Amino acid sequence: MNILLTGGTGLIGKALVEQLCLRNEQVKILTRTSTPHTISKQKNIKFITALSELDLQEQFDAIINLAGEPIFHKVWSKNQKSILRESRLSLTTQLVEFINQYQQHPIFISGSATGIYGDQDEQIITETSKTAKTFTAQLCQDWENIAQQANARVCLIRTGMVFSTKGGALTKMLPLYKWGLGGKLGNGEQYFPWIALEDMVNGILFLLDHSECQGSFNFTAPYPIKQHKFNCTLARILNRPAFAIIPKWVLHFILGERANLLLESQNVVPEKLLNAGFQFQYSDCENYLKDILKTNKKGLY
Repeated sequence: MNILLTGGTGLIGKALVEQLCLRNEQVKILTRTSTPHTISKQKNIKFITALSELDLQEQFDAIINLAGEPIFHKVWSKNQKSILRESRLSLTTQLVEFINQYQQHPIFISGSATGIYGDQDEQIITETSKTAKTFTAQLCQDWENIAQQANARVCLIRTGMVFSTKGGALTKMLPLYKWGLGGKLGNGEQYFPWIALEDMVNGILFLLDHSECQGSFNFTAPYPIKQHKFNCTLARILNRPAFAIIPKWVLHFILGERANLLLESQNVVPEKLLNAGFQFQYSDCENYLKDILKTNKKGLY
């Protein structure tokens, strides 16, 4: 396959590129940064810094759009919210315009997030569940609406919290737990929709290979976990105390609107992926944490 990829230098993108190379796919990566040394030596990978560098006669079998300004890293000022929107909506619009020039339409896999659902307490969330009206929910809805304008087989990946020992949320949590600073966020009853990086990548490959798949897909493990259980499980595996309790008001005071990302309860299940026949390598969070931390504990802090 000939594949155009955005976001190829991020946590998910790097892992995906590794697997695409093993499959001997031809990959062009659209990136704003210098060529990452970890993947630049692969013969079947090329880098571009703008879509204008592409030959309009070149046909792509798939376009995978994973790019976007990190959602949690900076305070959501008015300017930062504009950056978050622009980094997703503008590039996706450009990709849709590029796709719509083709006579033969590729598969278009485009990013989204479970934030589209907002806080739904204990309610089980599938791809047909209602969406919310928060900033992140509206951002995801606008992002998806643009992607759906492509003349292609469009797959929207509504991603939960991606866990990996190579980066992302889990590696940021581990030092806190090492120093005994883990604990409950709010009342701890909120569901965390999570997914292992391995399943994230394999899920994208699954969509590539199964032409019957289209529309929105929840990219989350089959069994979301409540925050207080996640806290206790991680602390037990690392043999560390985790008795801290951070009230909601403290989180809102420190993080502002971003606190919603930690406090919203999203009991999300990947109904469409499961119905399509995708098999998760990691379905249960406790087993996943035991698997990756027991063998890698020394090098993770």
